[in-house]
Amino acid sequence: MSYKVIDLFAGPGGLGEGFASLKGGKAFEIVVSAEMEESAHKTLTLRSYFRHAKLGQDRKALDAYYDFCNSSSAPHPKDVDPSLWAKATSEARQLTLGSKAGNEELDQLIAAAKLSSDKTVVIGGPPCQAYSLVGRARNLGKENYKAEDDHRHFLYKEYLRILQKVSPAVFVMENVKGILSSKVNGKLVFHDILRDLSNPSIATQSGDGPEYVIHSLVSDTTFSYGMDPGSIDPRDFIIHSERYGIPQARHRVILLGIRKDVLEGKSFTRLPRAEHLVTVEQALFNLPLLRSKLGRMDSASVWTKTVTELSIRLAQEALDAGTSEIAGALSNLKVSFSDELVTGELRMPRTKPIESTNDRYSDWVTDDRLNVWLNHETRSHMTSDLGRYLFASTFAEIFERSPKGHTDFALPSLVPAHANWESGKFADRFKVQLYTRPSTTVTSHIAKDGHYFIHPDPLQCRSLTVREAARLQTFPDNYFFQGNRTQQFHQVGNAVPSLLANQIAIICNELLTS
Repeated sequence: MSYKVIDLFAGPGGLGEGFASLKGGKAFEIVVSAEMEESAHKTLTLRSYFRHAKLGQDRKALDAYYDFCNSSSAPHPKDVDPSLWAKATSEARQLTLGSKAGNEELDQLIAAAKLSSDKTVVIGGPPCQAYSLVGRARNLGKENYKAEDDHRHFLYKEYLRILQKVSPAVFVMENVKGILSSKVNGKLVFHDILRDLSNPSIATQSGDGPEYVIHSLVSDTTFSYGMDPGSIDPRDFIIHSERYGIPQARHRVILLGIRKDVLEGKSFTRLPRAEHLVTVEQALFNLPLLRSKLGRMDSASVWTKTVTELSIRLAQEALDAGTSEIAGALSNLKVSFSDELVTGELRMPRTKPIESTNDRYSDWVTDDRLNVWLNHETRSHMTSDLGRYLFASTFAEIFERSPKGHTDFALPSLVPAHANWESGKFADRFKVQLYTRPSTTVTSHIAKDGHYFIHPDPLQCRSLTVREAARLQTFPDNYFFQGNRTQQFHQVGNAVPSLLANQIAIICNELLTS
Protein backbone atom coordinates (compact mmCIF):
# COMPACT_ATOMS: atom_id res chain seq x y z
CA MET A 1 0.00 0.00 0.00
CA SER A 2 1.40 3.39 -0.98
CA TYR A 3 1.61 6.39 1.30
CA LYS A 4 -0.45 9.42 0.31
CA VAL A 5 1.32 12.72 -0.33
CA ILE A 6 0.06 16.30 -0.07
CA ASP A 7 2.42 18.59 -1.98
CA LEU A 8 2.08 22.27 -1.01
CA PHE A 9 3.62 25.21 -2.92
CA ALA A 10 4.52 22.54 -5.47
CA GLY A 11 6.02 24.66 -8.27
CA PRO A 12 6.65 22.42 -11.29
CA GLY A 13 6.89 19.40 -8.98
CA GLY A 14 10.57 18.72 -8.23
CA LEU A 15 9.97 17.56 -4.66
CA GLY A 16 6.87 15.61 -5.64
CA GLU A 17 8.72 13.94 -8.52
CA GLY A 18 11.27 12.52 -6.12
CA PHE A 19 8.55 10.96 -3.97
CA ALA A 20 6.13 9.85 -6.67
CA SER A 21 8.80 8.12 -8.76
CA LEU A 22 10.13 5.94 -5.94
CA LYS A 23 9.72 2.21 -6.61
CA GLY A 24 8.08 2.93 -9.94
CA GLY A 25 5.42 5.06 -8.27
CA LYS A 26 4.30 2.36 -5.84
CA ALA A 27 5.76 3.82 -2.63
CA PHE A 28 4.09 7.25 -2.63
CA GLU A 29 0.97 8.56 -4.34
CA ILE A 30 0.35 12.30 -4.65
CA VAL A 31 -3.31 12.95 -3.85
CA VAL A 32 -3.10 16.71 -4.27
CA SER A 33 -0.40 19.14 -5.35
CA ALA A 34 -1.14 22.82 -4.93
CA GLU A 35 0.49 25.57 -7.01
CA MET A 36 -0.81 29.06 -7.77
CA GLU A 37 1.29 30.06 -10.81
CA GLU A 38 -0.40 29.13 -14.09
CA SER A 39 2.56 27.91 -16.15
CA ALA A 40 4.00 25.86 -13.27
CA HIS A 41 0.57 24.34 -12.75
CA LYS A 42 0.45 23.33 -16.42
CA THR A 43 3.83 21.62 -16.06
CA LEU A 44 2.66 19.94 -12.87
CA THR A 45 -0.52 18.64 -14.52
CA LEU A 46 1.26 17.29 -17.60
CA ARG A 47 3.76 15.51 -15.36
CA SER A 48 0.94 14.02 -13.30
CA TYR A 49 -0.57 12.61 -16.50
CA PHE A 50 2.77 11.04 -17.42
CA ARG A 51 3.20 9.44 -14.00
CA HIS A 52 -0.32 7.99 -14.00
CA ALA A 53 0.15 6.61 -17.52
CA LYS A 54 3.47 5.04 -16.55
CA LEU A 55 2.22 3.62 -13.26
CA GLY A 56 -0.87 2.14 -14.89
CA GLN A 57 1.20 0.79 -17.80
CA ASP A 58 -1.34 2.47 -20.06
CA ARG A 59 0.32 2.16 -23.45
CA LYS A 60 -2.12 4.42 -25.28
CA ALA A 61 -1.78 7.21 -22.71
CA LEU A 62 1.99 6.87 -22.52
CA ASP A 63 2.30 6.93 -26.31
CA ALA A 64 0.21 10.10 -26.33
CA TYR A 65 2.62 11.75 -23.90
CA TYR A 66 5.70 10.88 -25.93
CA ASP A 67 3.99 11.84 -29.19
CA PHE A 68 3.21 15.24 -27.68
CA CYS A 69 6.82 15.64 -26.56
CA ASN A 70 8.23 14.50 -29.88
CA SER A 71 6.05 16.54 -32.23
CA SER A 72 4.31 19.93 -32.12
CA SER A 73 1.66 18.53 -34.48
CA ALA A 74 0.66 15.70 -32.15
CA PRO A 75 -2.58 16.10 -30.20
CA HIS A 76 -2.40 17.12 -26.57
CA PRO A 77 -2.66 14.13 -24.20
CA LYS A 78 -5.88 15.57 -22.74
CA ASP A 79 -7.53 15.00 -26.13
CA VAL A 80 -6.22 11.44 -26.48
CA ASP A 81 -7.15 10.18 -23.01
CA PRO A 82 -9.62 12.60 -21.33
CA SER A 83 -10.25 10.24 -18.41
CA LEU A 84 -6.59 10.04 -17.45
CA TRP A 85 -6.22 13.78 -17.97
CA ALA A 86 -9.15 14.27 -15.57
CA LYS A 87 -7.25 12.21 -13.02
CA ALA A 88 -4.19 14.44 -13.47
CA THR A 89 -6.23 17.63 -13.11
CA SER A 90 -7.89 16.32 -9.96
CA GLU A 91 -4.44 15.88 -8.45
CA ALA A 92 -2.65 19.03 -9.68
CA ARG A 93 -4.60 22.08 -8.53
CA GLN A 94 -4.04 25.72 -9.32
CA LEU A 95 -4.92 27.45 -6.09
CA THR A 96 -3.48 30.15 -3.87
CA LEU A 97 -2.73 29.01 -0.36
CA GLY A 98 -3.58 31.69 2.16
CA SER A 99 -6.57 32.93 0.19
CA LYS A 100 -10.05 32.05 1.39
CA ALA A 101 -11.01 30.32 -1.84
CA GLY A 102 -7.69 28.45 -2.09
CA ASN A 103 -7.84 27.20 1.48
CA GLU A 104 -11.45 26.12 1.15
CA GLU A 105 -10.73 24.17 -2.03
CA LEU A 106 -7.70 22.46 -0.51
CA ASP A 107 -9.65 21.54 2.63
CA GLN A 108 -12.42 20.02 0.53
CA LEU A 109 -9.93 17.98 -1.48
CA ILE A 110 -8.25 16.68 1.66
CA ALA A 111 -11.59 15.78 3.23
CA ALA A 112 -12.71 13.97 0.08
CA ALA A 113 -9.47 11.94 0.03
CA LYS A 114 -10.38 10.37 3.41
CA LEU A 115 -6.73 10.18 4.41
CA SER A 116 -5.30 8.09 7.21
CA SER A 117 -2.84 10.22 9.15
CA ASP A 118 -0.55 7.21 9.63
CA LYS A 119 -0.34 6.76 5.86
CA THR A 120 0.08 10.43 4.90
CA VAL A 121 3.10 12.60 4.15
CA VAL A 122 3.09 16.38 3.64
CA ILE A 123 5.83 17.96 1.55
CA GLY A 124 6.53 21.42 0.17
CA GLY A 125 8.46 24.65 0.33
CA PRO A 126 6.67 27.90 1.21
CA PRO A 127 7.74 30.78 -1.10
CA CYS A 128 11.15 32.10 -0.14
CA GLN A 129 11.26 35.69 -1.47
CA ALA A 130 10.85 37.19 1.99
CA TYR A 131 13.62 35.02 3.44
CA SER A 132 16.27 35.06 0.73
CA LEU A 133 19.19 37.43 1.18
CA VAL A 134 18.51 39.00 -2.22
CA GLY A 135 14.83 39.44 -1.43
CA ARG A 136 15.58 41.01 1.93
CA ALA A 137 18.07 43.43 0.38
CA ARG A 138 15.43 44.40 -2.17
CA ASN A 139 12.84 44.91 0.58
CA LEU A 140 15.16 47.28 2.47
CA GLY A 141 15.05 49.57 -0.54
CA LYS A 142 11.28 49.81 -0.40
CA GLU A 143 9.86 52.87 1.30
CA ASN A 144 7.95 52.09 4.51
CA TYR A 145 8.61 48.34 4.15
CA LYS A 146 7.82 46.38 7.31
CA ALA A 147 8.64 42.69 7.53
CA GLU A 148 5.76 42.12 9.92
CA ASP A 149 3.34 43.34 7.23
CA ASP A 150 4.78 41.10 4.50
CA HIS A 151 2.42 38.12 4.20
CA ARG A 152 5.18 36.08 2.56
CA HIS A 153 6.93 35.78 5.93
CA PHE A 154 3.95 33.85 7.21
CA LEU A 155 3.06 31.54 4.31
CA TYR A 156 4.67 28.72 6.25
CA LYS A 157 1.60 29.00 8.50
CA GLU A 158 -0.51 27.70 5.62
CA TYR A 159 1.78 24.68 5.59
CA LEU A 160 1.40 24.51 9.38
CA ARG A 161 -2.39 24.64 9.10
CA ILE A 162 -2.39 21.51 6.94
CA LEU A 163 -0.09 19.73 9.38
CA GLN A 164 -2.58 20.45 12.14
CA LYS A 165 -5.52 19.34 10.02
CA VAL A 166 -3.98 16.11 8.70
CA SER A 167 -1.47 15.07 11.41
CA PRO A 168 0.73 13.28 8.84
CA ALA A 169 3.19 10.62 9.91
CA VAL A 170 6.01 12.59 8.29
CA PHE A 171 6.52 15.97 6.67
CA VAL A 172 9.33 17.51 4.62
CA MET A 173 9.70 21.29 4.40
CA GLU A 174 12.27 23.08 2.23
CA ASN A 175 13.39 26.70 2.14
CA VAL A 176 16.33 28.97 1.39
CA LYS A 177 19.31 29.29 3.70
CA GLY A 178 18.34 32.90 4.40
CA ILE A 179 15.41 31.70 6.51
CA LEU A 180 17.92 30.96 9.29
CA SER A 181 18.78 34.65 9.74
CA SER A 182 15.51 36.31 8.73
CA LYS A 183 13.91 38.42 11.47
CA VAL A 184 10.48 39.93 12.13
CA ASN A 185 10.12 42.41 14.98
CA GLY A 186 13.71 41.62 15.95
CA LYS A 187 12.99 37.91 16.44
CA LEU A 188 14.43 35.09 14.36
CA VAL A 189 11.68 33.66 12.18
CA PHE A 190 13.33 30.23 12.13
CA HIS A 191 13.03 29.88 15.90
CA ASP A 192 9.28 30.44 15.65
CA ILE A 193 9.04 28.01 12.74
CA LEU A 194 10.76 25.25 14.73
CA ARG A 195 8.50 25.83 17.73
CA ASP A 196 5.38 25.87 15.56
CA LEU A 197 6.27 22.80 13.51
CA SER A 198 7.05 20.77 16.62
CA ASN A 199 3.46 21.24 17.86
CA PRO A 200 1.12 22.43 15.08
CA SER A 201 -2.01 22.23 17.24
CA ILE A 202 -0.61 24.55 19.92
CA ALA A 203 0.77 26.87 17.24
CA THR A 204 -2.59 27.17 15.50
CA GLN A 205 -4.48 27.36 18.81
CA SER A 206 -6.43 24.23 17.93
CA GLY A 207 -6.24 22.36 21.22
CA ASP A 208 -4.26 19.19 21.73
CA GLY A 209 -2.57 17.37 18.90
CA PRO A 210 0.49 15.29 18.11
CA GLU A 211 4.00 16.58 18.54
CA TYR A 212 6.75 16.29 15.92
CA VAL A 213 10.48 15.83 16.23
CA ILE A 214 12.28 17.95 13.62
CA HIS A 215 15.32 16.14 12.22
CA SER A 216 18.29 17.20 10.17
CA LEU A 217 18.80 14.92 7.18
CA VAL A 218 22.58 15.32 7.33
CA SER A 219 23.44 15.39 11.04
CA ASP A 220 22.20 14.10 14.40
CA THR A 221 20.61 17.45 15.29
CA THR A 222 16.94 17.33 16.30
CA PHE A 223 14.41 19.73 17.75
CA SER A 224 11.48 18.73 19.96
CA TYR A 225 8.60 20.65 21.48
CA GLY A 226 9.69 22.57 24.57
CA MET A 227 13.33 22.86 23.56
CA ASP A 228 15.09 26.20 23.28
CA PRO A 229 15.79 26.81 19.55
CA GLY A 230 18.90 28.71 20.59
CA SER A 231 20.39 25.50 21.98
CA ILE A 232 20.98 23.98 18.54
CA ASP A 233 22.96 25.10 15.51
CA PRO A 234 20.39 25.90 12.80
CA ARG A 235 23.06 25.40 10.12
CA ASP A 236 22.81 21.67 10.81
CA PHE A 237 19.58 21.68 8.79
CA ILE A 238 21.33 22.92 5.63
CA ILE A 239 21.81 20.35 2.88
CA HIS A 240 24.76 20.95 0.57
CA SER A 241 23.33 19.27 -2.51
CA GLU A 242 26.66 18.73 -4.26
CA ARG A 243 27.65 16.31 -1.48
CA TYR A 244 24.76 14.03 -2.41
CA GLY A 245 25.24 13.52 -6.12
CA ILE A 246 23.60 16.71 -7.39
CA PRO A 247 25.64 18.66 -10.00
CA GLN A 248 24.96 21.93 -8.23
CA ALA A 249 26.19 23.66 -5.07
CA ARG A 250 22.64 24.30 -3.93
CA HIS A 251 22.47 24.92 -0.17
CA ARG A 252 18.97 24.73 1.23
CA VAL A 253 17.29 24.21 4.59
CA ILE A 254 15.30 20.97 4.56
CA LEU A 255 13.43 19.84 7.67
CA LEU A 256 12.22 16.30 8.23
CA GLY A 257 9.39 16.25 10.76
CA ILE A 258 8.45 12.88 12.24
CA ARG A 259 5.37 12.46 14.41
CA LYS A 260 6.53 11.51 17.86
CA ASP A 261 4.55 8.27 18.10
CA VAL A 262 5.75 7.17 14.64
CA LEU A 263 9.35 7.67 15.72
CA GLU A 264 9.13 5.56 18.89
CA GLY A 265 11.49 2.61 18.74
CA LYS A 266 12.72 3.49 15.26
CA SER A 267 15.87 4.89 13.77
CA PHE A 268 16.72 5.98 10.27
CA THR A 269 19.76 6.74 8.20
CA ARG A 270 20.76 10.23 7.11
CA LEU A 271 21.41 11.13 3.49
CA PRO A 272 24.38 9.05 2.30
CA ARG A 273 27.27 11.07 0.91
CA ALA A 274 28.05 10.52 -2.77
CA GLU A 275 31.45 9.01 -3.52
CA HIS A 276 32.21 11.64 -6.15
CA LEU A 277 31.04 15.11 -7.09
CA VAL A 278 28.90 15.30 -10.23
CA THR A 279 30.26 18.12 -12.37
CA VAL A 280 28.71 20.45 -14.91
CA GLU A 281 30.47 18.51 -17.65
CA GLN A 282 28.90 15.26 -16.43
CA ALA A 283 25.49 16.92 -16.17
CA LEU A 284 25.56 18.31 -19.71
CA PHE A 285 27.42 15.31 -21.13
CA ASN A 286 25.28 14.51 -24.16
CA LEU A 287 23.36 17.71 -24.87
CA PRO A 288 23.94 19.10 -28.39
CA LEU A 289 26.09 22.18 -28.93
CA LEU A 290 24.19 25.41 -29.59
CA ARG A 291 25.06 28.98 -30.43
CA SER A 292 23.43 32.04 -28.91
CA LYS A 293 20.95 34.14 -30.83
CA LEU A 294 21.87 37.65 -31.89
CA GLY A 295 18.96 40.09 -31.91
CA ARG A 296 16.67 40.68 -34.87
CA MET A 297 19.39 40.27 -37.50
CA ASP A 298 20.27 36.81 -36.26
CA SER A 299 21.64 34.18 -38.61
CA ALA A 300 24.39 31.60 -38.33
CA SER A 301 26.68 33.59 -40.62
CA VAL A 302 26.08 36.91 -38.83
CA TRP A 303 26.67 35.26 -35.46
CA THR A 304 29.89 33.60 -36.63
CA LYS A 305 31.17 36.85 -38.08
CA THR A 306 30.28 38.73 -34.87
CA VAL A 307 31.95 36.35 -32.42
CA THR A 308 34.99 35.98 -34.67
CA GLU A 309 35.46 39.75 -34.74
CA LEU A 310 34.96 39.87 -30.97
CA SER A 311 37.63 37.25 -30.40
CA ILE A 312 40.11 39.18 -32.56
CA ARG A 313 39.40 42.51 -30.85
CA LEU A 314 39.49 41.06 -27.34
CA ALA A 315 42.70 39.20 -28.12
CA GLN A 316 44.34 42.49 -29.12
CA GLU A 317 43.01 44.26 -26.00
CA ALA A 318 44.34 41.42 -23.84
CA LEU A 319 47.70 41.62 -25.57
CA ASP A 320 47.83 45.38 -25.01
CA ALA A 321 47.01 44.78 -21.34
CA GLY A 322 49.89 42.34 -21.02
CA THR A 323 47.77 39.21 -20.51
CA SER A 324 49.33 37.13 -23.26
CA GLU A 325 47.85 33.79 -22.14
CA ILE A 326 44.29 35.07 -22.52
CA ALA A 327 45.26 36.89 -25.72
CA GLY A 328 46.57 33.68 -27.25
CA ALA A 329 43.51 31.66 -26.27
CA LEU A 330 41.12 34.29 -27.65
CA SER A 331 43.13 34.58 -30.85
CA ASN A 332 42.97 30.82 -31.41
CA LEU A 333 39.17 30.91 -31.24
CA LYS A 334 38.82 32.94 -34.42
CA VAL A 335 39.24 29.91 -36.66
CA SER A 336 37.12 27.58 -34.54
CA PHE A 337 33.64 29.09 -34.51
CA SER A 338 31.17 27.05 -36.53
CA ASP A 339 28.34 28.49 -38.59
CA GLU A 340 26.72 25.05 -38.46
CA LEU A 341 25.64 25.51 -34.86
CA VAL A 342 21.90 26.07 -34.37
CA THR A 343 20.02 27.88 -31.61
CA GLY A 344 17.83 24.99 -30.51
CA GLU A 345 14.06 24.69 -30.19
CA LEU A 346 11.29 23.88 -27.75
CA ARG A 347 11.48 20.43 -29.35
CA MET A 348 14.93 20.06 -30.87
CA PRO A 349 15.29 16.89 -32.98
CA ARG A 350 17.86 14.39 -31.80
CA THR A 351 20.38 13.44 -34.45
CA LYS A 352 22.29 10.85 -32.44
CA PRO A 353 21.25 7.89 -30.28
CA ILE A 354 20.93 8.70 -26.61
CA GLU A 355 24.11 8.14 -24.63
CA SER A 356 24.26 6.93 -21.07
CA THR A 357 27.21 6.58 -18.74
CA ASN A 358 25.38 4.01 -16.59
CA ASP A 359 25.65 5.94 -13.37
CA ARG A 360 22.92 7.06 -11.01
CA TYR A 361 22.77 10.59 -12.43
CA SER A 362 22.57 9.70 -16.13
CA ASP A 363 20.15 6.84 -15.46
CA TRP A 364 17.92 9.32 -13.65
CA VAL A 365 17.85 12.04 -16.33
CA THR A 366 18.07 10.25 -19.69
CA ASP A 367 15.20 8.74 -21.69
CA ASP A 368 15.74 6.94 -24.99
CA ARG A 369 12.05 7.10 -25.91
CA LEU A 370 12.42 10.80 -26.68
CA ASN A 371 13.26 11.77 -30.25
CA VAL A 372 13.85 15.39 -29.24
CA TRP A 373 15.59 17.56 -26.67
CA LEU A 374 12.86 19.42 -24.80
CA ASN A 375 13.21 23.08 -23.73
CA HIS A 376 16.70 23.32 -25.27
CA GLU A 377 16.67 26.75 -26.93
CA THR A 378 19.13 29.61 -26.49
CA ARG A 379 18.53 33.21 -25.59
CA SER A 380 19.33 36.23 -27.70
CA HIS A 381 22.29 38.24 -26.36
CA MET A 382 23.54 41.72 -27.12
CA THR A 383 26.90 41.95 -28.88
CA SER A 384 28.47 43.62 -25.83
CA ASP A 385 27.37 40.73 -23.62
CA LEU A 386 28.61 38.18 -26.14
CA GLY A 387 32.04 39.77 -25.75
CA ARG A 388 31.84 39.39 -21.98
CA TYR A 389 30.65 35.78 -22.25
CA LEU A 390 33.43 35.01 -24.71
CA PHE A 391 36.09 36.52 -22.47
CA ALA A 392 34.66 35.00 -19.28
CA SER A 393 34.42 31.44 -20.61
CA THR A 394 37.92 31.68 -22.12
CA PHE A 395 39.28 33.03 -18.81
CA ALA A 396 37.58 30.17 -16.95
CA GLU A 397 39.09 27.57 -19.27
CA ILE A 398 42.57 28.87 -18.52
CA PHE A 399 42.35 29.62 -14.80
CA GLU A 400 39.57 27.20 -13.74
CA ARG A 401 37.64 29.97 -12.07
CA SER A 402 35.11 32.54 -13.18
CA PRO A 403 36.52 36.07 -13.63
CA LYS A 404 35.71 38.60 -10.91
CA GLY A 405 34.25 42.05 -11.56
CA HIS A 406 36.37 45.01 -12.58
CA THR A 407 39.63 43.34 -11.49
CA ASP A 408 39.44 40.60 -14.13
CA PHE A 409 37.13 42.32 -16.63
CA ALA A 410 39.79 44.97 -17.18
CA LEU A 411 39.65 45.14 -20.98
CA PRO A 412 38.11 48.43 -22.21
CA SER A 413 35.27 46.91 -24.23
CA LEU A 414 34.13 44.68 -21.37
CA VAL A 415 33.34 47.40 -18.84
CA PRO A 416 29.54 47.77 -18.43
CA ALA A 417 27.95 51.22 -18.26
CA HIS A 418 27.41 51.01 -14.49
CA ALA A 419 28.51 54.01 -12.45
CA ASN A 420 29.47 51.76 -9.51
CA TRP A 421 31.04 48.93 -11.54
CA GLU A 422 34.38 49.46 -9.81
CA SER A 423 32.85 49.42 -6.33
CA GLY A 424 33.18 45.65 -6.13
CA LYS A 425 29.42 45.17 -5.63
CA PHE A 426 29.16 43.45 -9.00
CA ALA A 427 32.11 41.07 -8.62
CA ASP A 428 29.99 38.10 -9.74
CA ARG A 429 27.85 39.97 -12.25
CA PHE A 430 29.13 37.60 -14.94
CA LYS A 431 29.71 34.04 -13.77
CA VAL A 432 30.83 31.04 -15.79
CA GLN A 433 29.66 27.59 -14.74
CA LEU A 434 32.85 25.52 -14.71
CA TYR A 435 32.96 22.14 -16.42
CA THR A 436 35.12 20.66 -13.67
CA ARG A 437 32.83 21.44 -10.71
CA PRO A 438 29.18 21.35 -9.73
CA SER A 439 27.41 24.53 -10.80
CA THR A 440 26.56 27.39 -8.51
CA THR A 441 22.95 27.61 -7.30
CA VAL A 442 20.37 27.74 -10.06
CA THR A 443 17.90 30.40 -8.94
CA SER A 444 14.84 32.08 -10.40
CA HIS A 445 17.09 34.99 -11.39
CA ILE A 446 18.05 32.91 -14.40
CA ALA A 447 14.71 33.99 -15.86
CA LYS A 448 15.90 37.63 -16.01
CA ASP A 449 19.24 37.20 -17.74
CA GLY A 450 21.97 34.63 -18.21
CA HIS A 451 24.86 36.59 -16.75
CA TYR A 452 25.22 34.31 -13.71
CA PHE A 453 24.86 31.20 -15.85
CA ILE A 454 27.39 31.49 -18.68
CA HIS A 455 28.07 28.25 -20.55
CA PRO A 456 31.68 27.09 -20.06
CA ASP A 457 32.31 26.49 -23.79
CA PRO A 458 33.61 29.71 -25.46
CA LEU A 459 32.73 28.35 -28.89
CA GLN A 460 29.04 28.34 -27.96
CA CYS A 461 29.30 31.83 -26.41
CA ARG A 462 25.99 31.92 -24.55
CA SER A 463 24.11 31.40 -21.32
CA LEU A 464 22.47 28.13 -20.30
CA THR A 465 19.23 26.87 -21.80
CA VAL A 466 16.22 25.74 -19.76
CA ARG A 467 17.15 22.10 -20.40
CA GLU A 468 20.71 22.65 -19.21
CA ALA A 469 19.44 24.35 -16.05
CA ALA A 470 16.98 21.47 -15.63
CA ARG A 471 19.86 18.99 -15.91
CA LEU A 472 21.64 20.81 -13.07
CA GLN A 473 18.40 20.53 -11.11
CA THR A 474 18.27 16.80 -12.01
CA PHE A 475 14.93 16.97 -13.78
CA PRO A 476 14.55 14.00 -16.15
CA ASP A 477 14.82 14.84 -19.85
CA ASN A 478 11.19 13.80 -20.32
CA TYR A 479 10.05 16.54 -17.93
CA PHE A 480 8.33 18.97 -20.32
CA PHE A 481 8.21 22.52 -18.91
CA GLN A 482 5.22 24.53 -20.06
CA GLY A 483 4.77 28.28 -20.53
CA ASN A 484 7.12 30.71 -22.25
CA ARG A 485 10.87 30.47 -21.79
CA THR A 486 10.96 33.03 -18.96
CA GLN A 487 8.31 31.06 -17.08
CA GLN A 488 10.18 27.82 -17.72
CA PHE A 489 13.36 29.31 -16.23
CA HIS A 490 11.38 30.48 -13.17
CA GLN A 491 10.00 27.00 -12.63
CA VAL A 492 13.39 25.32 -12.86
CA GLY A 493 15.11 27.91 -10.66
CA ASN A 494 12.57 27.64 -7.85
CA ALA A 495 12.44 23.84 -7.71
CA VAL A 496 13.95 21.22 -5.43
CA PRO A 497 16.35 18.93 -7.33
CA SER A 498 14.25 15.86 -8.05
CA LEU A 499 17.11 13.37 -7.52
CA LEU A 500 17.77 14.86 -4.07
CA ALA A 501 14.04 14.62 -3.32
CA ASN A 502 14.14 10.97 -4.35
CA GLN A 503 16.89 10.27 -1.81
CA ILE A 504 14.79 11.96 0.89
CA ALA A 505 11.81 9.87 -0.20
CA ILE A 506 13.89 6.71 0.27
CA ILE A 507 14.62 7.73 3.86
CA CYS A 508 10.95 8.49 4.54
CA ASN A 509 9.82 5.20 3.02
CA GLU A 510 12.33 3.15 5.03
CA LEU A 511 11.26 4.94 8.21
CA LEU A 512 7.54 4.40 7.59
CA THR A 513 7.81 0.75 6.55
CA SER A 514 10.32 -0.39 9.18
